[in-house]
Amino acid sequence: MREYSAFDILGPIMIGPSSSHTAGAARLGKIARTIAGGKILKVQFLLHGSFAKTYKGHGTDKALVAGILGMDPWDENLKESIILAREEGIKIEFKEIDLGDVHPNTVKFIIEKDNGETCEMVGSSIGGGNVIISEVDGDKIEFTGNYPTILINHMDVPGMVAKVSDILYKHKINIAFMRVYRKSTRGSGATMVFEVDDLISEDVVNEINEISNIKKIRAINPITEEE
Repeated sequence: MREYSAFDILGPIMIGPSSSHTAGAARLGKIARTIAGGKILKVQFLLHGSFAKTYKGHGTDKALVAGILGMDPWDENLKESIILAREEGIKIEFKEIDLGDVHPNTVKFIIEKDNGETCEMVGSSIGGGNVIISEVDGDKIEFTGNYPTILINHMDVPGMVAKVSDILYKHKINIAFMRVYRKSTRGSGATMVFEVDDLISEDVVNEINEISNIKKIRAINPITEEE
């Protein structure tokens, strides 16, 4: 039998009518912002299923943009997010799309940055303000954003998991969940996902980044609700 927390019963602290369409959407937007990094110039929101059909009425559009601006689900400025994004010079575009066999509250972010790079992320709002990230830059992965998370793109060579784990151990960071997603060919690219129990500092990121065969590392610390 499942155990329920107060968060499950009462729901998240948020602005807006729906935990799935506003709180979850804002969380997705903020995770996408963190993964993208840098200065954002344009965001395309490709909306699937229920998100596509009701995003204006439920405020999903405002919540997604709020997250991109770094707002939390309970930020009083969430309702003005689209106006604020335009004032910051960020171009916003919403499109309805069929993303296939995914959760009905799913969105694909296509983020263009000032350095010419493009970042893509697919995530779903699954209820109660909870989310699942299922794809980053074309890599099929999975994490929830409830834990501090480290995403590492690397060459698929022996010892990579051990080297990263040693650094986390040195910094007394406990690993809650860990997964490796390898490309189809052995020895090509792979992605490690570490969900941990402690916040991830810049020092930890920099130390991991010095490991040979690391291509890119991104750290996502979770959103915490106000007391």
